[in-house]
Amino acid sequence: MRGRVEIPRKWRLLWATLVFGGMAALAIAQPNSGRGGQIVPLGPDTPGGVVLVERLREGGLVMYFRHADTTGTTCDRTYRIGDRAGQRNISEDGREQSRRIGVAIRDLGIPIHYPVLAGPVFRARDTAEFAFGVDRVEVTDSLLADDYAGSRLNWVLSEHRRLFSAPVASGGNLILVGHRTPGLIAIDRQVTRENFPEGTALIIDPNGGEPLLIGVLELAPIPGALGDMC
Repeated sequence: MRGRVEIPRKWRLLWATLVFGGMAALAIAQPNSGRGGQIVPLGPDTPGGVVLVERLREGGLVMYFRHADTTGTTCDRTYRIGDRAGQRNISEDGREQSRRIGVAIRDLGIPIHYPVLAGPVFRARDTAEFAFGVDRVEVTDSLLADDYAGSRLNWVLSEHRRLFSAPVASGGNLILVGHRTPGLIAIDRQVTRENFPEGTALIIDPNGGEPLLIGVLELAPIPGALGDMC
């Protein structure tokens, strides 16, 4: 009987690097753990989340956040920009969640190209301002909520697609804060409504004008949050 062939340690380490590197790449290509291959939110400390964060540290990506938690707040009534009382606003937990998002991005070493862009509906604008600071946020109708868009809905959707596909300079990432429906339509509904809860971010590679969704990242989850009940 032949004795066992001993593989040098350096080759064992190389093999392990290739295997686990391949698993990490698979986590980006198929960032899911749900049934039917659905893309689901990943925490930054999960295997797929770690890979997403490493990719974000390189820059050149888009982080599209859905506004923070609105559990227990009043539903939209007037659909008028600037009318806070007539809008669904983020909750106290949502304000804290927004702050935690900003802290997490800083602590994880994810670079940002400022300004952060946010929609004018208060729940998006407030999320961005609590997370990144008022002076670092630019409010734009390009990230308007669909219910507020009226006759401009097609333009709003076109603007989402433009922002998702425009080149982002290396060394930082473009952060957008908006709403669920326009974001999901702009990525051809590759993520279900249930898998894009309040406070999570779509991670998008502009990919030379052909935006590629590479995952959904959840930096500051709120256990038991009900979110949008309207």
